[in-house]
Formats: sequence, structure tokens, C-alpha cells
Amino acid sequence: MSATSSPTPERGADSDSGSQHAAAAVRTLTGQVVSSRMHKTIAVSIERVVRHRTYGKYIRRTTQLLAHDEHNEAREGDTVSIAPCRPLSRHKSWRLVAVLERAG
Repeated sequence: MSATSSPTPERGADSDSGSQHAAAAVRTLTGQVVSSRMHKTIAVSIERVVRHRTYGKYIRRTTQLLAHDEHNEAREGDTVSIAPCRPLSRHKSWRLVAVLERAG
């Protein structure tokens, strides 16, 4: 019963013992900016295609999300990538990651 050698891992760059969420991939969505009139906020329209339950026809559905644009770099018509973040206001819990394509 010696107290000198106990097999405990060293905390460093190789140990992943404390980071449970480090391996989770960041979920990003791509959509069109439909409004950029608000200060540091953009409205992004996300389009998805779903199949009708009974008839099997594919239908386009849109979701409009508010995203935080810190530097007011996105304009209407731009294609942008957004990622979830902590709630910044009542309706805004997404942030702008990148402007993928400029309108025009």
C-alpha cells in the first residue's frame, strides 16, 4: 500500500477527460438573407424540401431565423452560413459564420 504511484492521467494536450463536448461538430445552416434592416441582425430564410405524407409530392418549406451579424457585413440576397449560439434576444439565437455568396 504505497501512496507514491497512482495511475492518474496527466492533464495536458493529449488528455480528453474533461472535454465531453469537444468532439461535437458545429451545426451550420445555409440560407438567403431576406432582411438586413435591423442593427447587427439579419433575417435568414432557410429552405428545405419535405415529402408529403399521403401523396409523396416534394414540397418546399421555409423557416425564417434571426441571426447576429456583428459587423453588419451581410446584405439582402446574400447566401450566408449561420450557426447556433446562446440566446442573444427573445428570437435571436443564431450567429453569422460567413457570407458564402454576394447578391448581384
